[in-house]
Amino acid sequence: MKKESVGIVETKVFNLPDELLLDSGTKLKEVKVAYETYGKLNSEKSNAILICHALTGDSHAAGLHSGESKAGWWDSLIGPGKTIDTNRYFVVCSNVLGGCKGSTGPSCINPETGKEYGTSLPFITIKDMVKAQKELVDYLGIKKLFAVIGGSMGGTQVLQWSVTYPDSLSKAIVIASTARSSPQQIAFSEVGRMAILSDPDWNNGNYYSGSPPIHGLALARMIGHITYLSDAAMHHKFGRRLQDKQNLDYNLDFDFQVESYLHYQGQSFTKRFDANSYLYITKALDYFDLAVNGSLIEGMKNASAKFLIVAVSSDWLYPPYQSREVVSALSANEIDVTYREIESSYGHDAFLLESGQLGYIIGNFLSHTLVSDVMKKEIKTIKNGLSIEETAQVMFENGITHLPVVDDENELIGIITSWDISKAVALKCSSLEKIMVRDVITAKGDEDIESAAKKMEQNFISALPVVDENNRITGIIGSDEINRMIGGCQ
Repeated sequence: MKKESVGIVETKVFNLPDELLLDSGTKLKEVKVAYETYGKLNSEKSNAILICHALTGDSHAAGLHSGESKAGWWDSLIGPGKTIDTNRYFVVCSNVLGGCKGSTGPSCINPETGKEYGTSLPFITIKDMVKAQKELVDYLGIKKLFAVIGGSMGGTQVLQWSVTYPDSLSKAIVIASTARSSPQQIAFSEVGRMAILSDPDWNNGNYYSGSPPIHGLALARMIGHITYLSDAAMHHKFGRRLQDKQNLDYNLDFDFQVESYLHYQGQSFTKRFDANSYLYITKALDYFDLAVNGSLIEGMKNASAKFLIVAVSSDWLYPPYQSREVVSALSANEIDVTYREIESSYGHDAFLLESGQLGYIIGNFLSHTLVSDVMKKEIKTIKNGLSIEETAQVMFENGITHLPVVDDENELIGIITSWDISKAVALKCSSLEKIMVRDVITAKGDEDIESAAKKMEQNFISALPVVDENNRITGIIGSDEINRMIGGCQ
C-alpha cells in the first residue's frame, strides 16, 4: 500500500464547557484544548486513536500546516497507508494542559485578570492533562477509543488513561516510559528548572511583556537533550570531532561538535517553547506515580485495556527496567500485555527515530484485533412472545436489521432479521416462533475479527451476536465494523 502524507492540516481549539477540577483541588476556568485530527470517524465512532505527545511536543503530530515545510513530529507513522493508517483510523492528538501550543497554560490569558497566568496558573498533573483529553474525546462523540498511544511523557498519559478511564479504551501502547518518575528523572527535571529560575529575566514568571529567560530555558533544554541521547549515539554522531576548526583553541569557547550541537538545540528551542510551561510540565512529570500505597500492582488493578509496552535498549532516561515493572504489575493483575524491547543506539530519542522497528511492532499490535475491540456493546434485544408488528416497530425505532431474542437470563435463544420480518409479512405469519432463527451462528469476544468475517462470508450473513461462555449475549458485530478494520474506512 502506498504511504502518503495526510496533507495540509489545521489546529483546532476545543473550549471546555465547564470548569476543570484539578488534582490540587483548584478549579480552572475557561480551559481550552488545542487539537488536530486526521482521517475519518466511522459511523459507530469505534475507530478513534488518541496520540499523546512527549514533554515538549504538541498537537501537530502529522501532515503540514499551510505555508510551512516541517511535518508533524510523528509523520513517519501517521498517514494513509502508514502504521497508524488514516484510511482506517480517526487519529486525534491534543496539546497537553499546561503547554504553550494552544492549550491552556502559563502563557495564556487569565480570564480573571486579563493578563498572562504566569506562575498564578494552578499546578497540574498528568491526571489533569488526561482529564482535559477525556473532555475533548467526549466532545467528539467518542465513547471508547480504539487505542491510546504515546512515548515518553506521552506514555505516562496512556497509563493514566488506562487506570482513570479503563472502560474508555481498548488498546494501550506505551513507548519508552514509566508508571512513576524515578529519583534520577526528578533530579534531571529539577536541574533544568533551576536553570530557568536562575535566569534574571525569569522575573518570577512575569516576563511576557519583557525579555523572556531564553538563556535559562536554553540551558534547561541542553541538560534535557543530553538525557535523550545515548553514549553510543553521541560517539556515532559527534565522536571527538572539532567544530569548524583543525586545532583546539585553548579558551572557553566551544571546540567540539557536540558542544555546538547542544547550543543549537538550546537556542532553537527557545523560539518555540515557553519557559513557564517547561517548569509546569516537568513538575507534573515529577508528581506522576501510579502506585497505590507503594504498590504498582494495586495502582493498576482496574486497567482493562490490552497493552503493548515498548522499551529501548539504550534508553537511560526511561530505562527498560521501568517498562518491565509495568509489565509485571499488569501481569500480576492478569491483564493482557505484550512486551517488546527494541535494539537501538539512539537512546530515549528512539521513540521518535526508530520508525521502522516501531512501525512493525505497533502495526502488528493494532492489526491483531479481536471481536471485543470493535463490537457494539449497547445492543437492543427482545424476549420471545412479541408480535411481528411489535418486533418490526422495535427494529424501526432503533434503526437495526438484526434483533437478538433472549430469555430472562439474557441467554441467546434466537435472532430476527429484517429479512425475516419481510418474509413474515409476505407469508402472513403472526408469531415469532415461526420465523425466528434458533440455530444462531455466533462469535466470541476473544475471537479474531478475521475469524468472524470468515463466518459471515461462509454463511452469507451480515452480523453475528457475540456471546460469552454461558451463551449470554454481550454484543453484536456487523460486516461494516469488520470491513472498516480489515479493509479500511469506506
